[in-house]
Amino acid sequence: MNLIIVSGLSGSGKTVALHTLEDAGYYCIDNLPLGMLPELVDNMINSEPDPYDLVAIAIDARSGVDKSDRFGEITQHIRKHPVELSILFLTADTSRLLKRFSETRRKHPLSRQGLPLIDSIKQERKLLEDIHATADLTIDSSELNVHELRQTLISRLLPQTSSEMGILIQSFGFKNGVPADTDFVFDVRCLPNPHWEANLKPLDGRHPDVIRFLESYNEVDAMFDSIFGFFEQWIPRFEKENRSYMTISIGCTGGQHRSVYLVEKVTAALQQQRKHISIRHREIE
Repeated sequence: MNLIIVSGLSGSGKTVALHTLEDAGYYCIDNLPLGMLPELVDNMINSEPDPYDLVAIAIDARSGVDKSDRFGEITQHIRKHPVELSILFLTADTSRLLKRFSETRRKHPLSRQGLPLIDSIKQERKLLEDIHATADLTIDSSELNVHELRQTLISRLLPQTSSEMGILIQSFGFKNGVPADTDFVFDVRCLPNPHWEANLKPLDGRHPDVIRFLESYNEVDAMFDSIFGFFEQWIPRFEKENRSYMTISIGCTGGQHRSVYLVEKVTAALQQQRKHISIRHREIE
């Protein structure tokens, strides 16, 4: 059985995730009490005549997460079965969540306790800390609309048809903050900056003129060799630990030139060796 546990903050896109998985053929269960998860998985595996193959279960603030300190124990129990288990956690920054609740006029699930909205969000983050810490894949939906989130979920989760780890390589600008949903960050702000060239400033790192500028510097080639060498050496080690997903972010000041160029070059090189590589340019898409 392929089981995806979907968790995350209210307003971060869990409903979109469940609908996306349902469209892909998953049997989806929303708002399952955490304590019922082990028995449910046991029953699904032993279901006759046909066990369930694709299952997605949402566990969140409505699901008794005050017992989330048992989450590790529960997932260990599940992993004793012939189950391919992945944990997806969706998050977003507080200001974006406040805006979404204001626009939709939905009530936060913790507001029934009499908490103001901002305090409900803070409390929910704390309640879900243990689940977030065990997530195989974290997606920050702060800058994504519904359609972009759906495409991100499809590219990261579907299909995983081999044991090869799914990798997302993304560019970003430090001036807009480091992505929250990342495993490794490479800082390339030390490289020559096309931003200061008047004819290159409005372009991005995929443009031939920017590529020629960057490739004229030996240190740019050295940076590529270092980043690609890291991937070649360490990605297989992570796969041996049954890691299913990895997000790697390469950042420069504005996320337009140097980081974009290196993400494109590293991705092209990795795609010669691997299948499940996704690419994202946060600041220019």
